[in-house]
Amino acid sequence: MTTLFDDLRAAEFSRLDAGGHVYLDYTGGGLYGESQIRAHSEVLLNQVLGNPHSQSPTSLASTHNVNTARERICQFFDADPQEYEVIFTLNASGALKLIGESYPWGAGSTYMMTADNHNSVNGIREFAKARGASIKYLPLNRELRAENLEALLPIVDRSKPHLFAFPAQSNFSGVKHCLDWVELAHQRGYDVLLDAAAYVPTSRLSLREIHPDFLSVSFYKMFGYPTGVGALLIRHEMLKKLHRPWFGGGTVQFVSAQQHMHLLATSGEGYEDGTVNYLSIAAIPTGLDFLERIGMDNINAHVTELTGLLLGELLKLQHSNGQPLIALYGPPNMHMRGGTLAFNLATPEGTLVEADVIEDRANAENISVRTGCFCNPGAAEFAFQYLPDDMYRCFTTLDLDQFTVQQFSTCMNDMPIGAVRASIGIATNEQDIQRLVNFLKTFIDFMPTADHIWRMPSVDGLNT
Repeated sequence: MTTLFDDLRAAEFSRLDAGGHVYLDYTGGGLYGESQIRAHSEVLLNQVLGNPHSQSPTSLASTHNVNTARERICQFFDADPQEYEVIFTLNASGALKLIGESYPWGAGSTYMMTADNHNSVNGIREFAKARGASIKYLPLNRELRAENLEALLPIVDRSKPHLFAFPAQSNFSGVKHCLDWVELAHQRGYDVLLDAAAYVPTSRLSLREIHPDFLSVSFYKMFGYPTGVGALLIRHEMLKKLHRPWFGGGTVQFVSAQQHMHLLATSGEGYEDGTVNYLSIAAIPTGLDFLERIGMDNINAHVTELTGLLLGELLKLQHSNGQPLIALYGPPNMHMRGGTLAFNLATPEGTLVEADVIEDRANAENISVRTGCFCNPGAAEFAFQYLPDDMYRCFTTLDLDQFTVQQFSTCMNDMPIGAVRASIGIATNEQDIQRLVNFLKTFIDFMPTADHIWRMPSVDGLNT
């Protein structure tokens, strides 16, 4: 296995070692292999491709490429074309916005979410609230897992539309949530949205084994290139349930200006605004082929092994006085977790080092990690143990026109407002792990100035 990925790094990702890079931000964006770029370049250099909304030779060539990509996506996710349709979007967030604006919310309907969701999943609640739906969140435990779903997910009235949303894998903590929740939610009367953006770059997903009504992905997170293209995989029966509040471009079969009438396309193309990114879409089959040549099971095993290695090294780090260096957010083991680790660095006195200090020093070492809340406020709130009353007080008393996250931290009595996230991917090797660990060791016995310290939340559940 090591030889496979060493050879892969040399052949496809040599630019990492040539530039002295340690790239550990795969949850933020994957890296493309060199062969992907060469293959896509050959397509662009040898084909003449026009806007697909026509019957000309160049238009039909683009249409062929787009349809081939749709078919290849269904194959990769083991999705029955008789059950699922592929809708191209700008990214996973674009796919989620489509659901939010088109789902038939109304009085008596519910939008239920786990607290561990990306902002774009949270953002759907604004569409739901505007149409009278109730919004509910399921809490997280000390390991940032949602648990006891059987007890917490109520049975709902099937005569009303209800949607349950959760991520297959947390983009904050790396926790993998139980995919059996899809069927449980169906049994209790919910349609199900599964955000798979952080899961599918390193884990196989079969839509013949689980059957979410909506599945959102971004291709740059899976294989780095192209950016600006995502997809919503949607069950055909859901297309009849959705109601688009807008139309334009290729979304319609017919429009009358004088009669104020339009006929929306009945396929998923009715949800693709304007002209799809047909040049970039042509690169998707190449990216999927790239992953499958390596093997999704091999990628998963590689990422799991290196994540376990990094996790073990982090939890061993301590100051001279025996206090742990790492405040880990999420499971301290590899049970049901992916290649993402979120943590802060603690001082010998038990306070936390501001994440910006760590990021600045990592940048100087050519180490790419990410800091912040990673567009996942719910997981952050549970990780940092924010109290609801304190949050409400700060949101209602701070001047929103001059709001900063630092002001918010001060209002929250110097609670942390971010973390460090290291995420492992296809081109990571043991040398990358060791360079990060050696870098973190430079913070042993480190005491920042008073204005770069956060108060440590209750340590119950951390590093245990």
